Amino acid sequence: MEQLTIGALARQGGVNLETVRYYERQGLLPRPPRTPSGYRVFPQEAVRRIHFIKRAQQLGFSLKEIKELLGLRVNPRSTCADVRKRAEGKIAGIDEKLRSLTAMKKALEKLVVACFGRGPAGECPILEALDPKELQ
Repeated sequence: MEQLTIGALARQGGVNLETVRYYERQGLLPRPPRTPSGYRVFPQEAVRRIHFIKRAQQLGFSLKEIKELLGLRVNPRSTCADVRKRAEGKIAGIDEKLRSLTAMKKALEKLVVACFGRGPAGECPILEALDPKELQ
């Protein structure tokens, strides 16, 4: 089985060296053995794990959550239902963020409608609405 240096792993995983070190410190990558000269040597499987981490991040999972998912993957008592529960929780969080973003957008749209884009900035209704004294 091919062994990879940290640099080769970083290149193949599409991350930088510090990211590999960070993942290792956080327990996302197992501590690799070292050569007699002290170099880390990672198994090829580490590339796959980095790709898993990156894909999970793209789906909104935090590194803590990803560590949990990786733990579920290797725990013989874990079930697909355990993984599904975490994915459903992530979806619920995304839905909440979408509701919050929609409310923020509506509030900003109201402010934009109130501003005609003329006059000095000091009298801009958008800036006035953002001033704490105006909010009370």
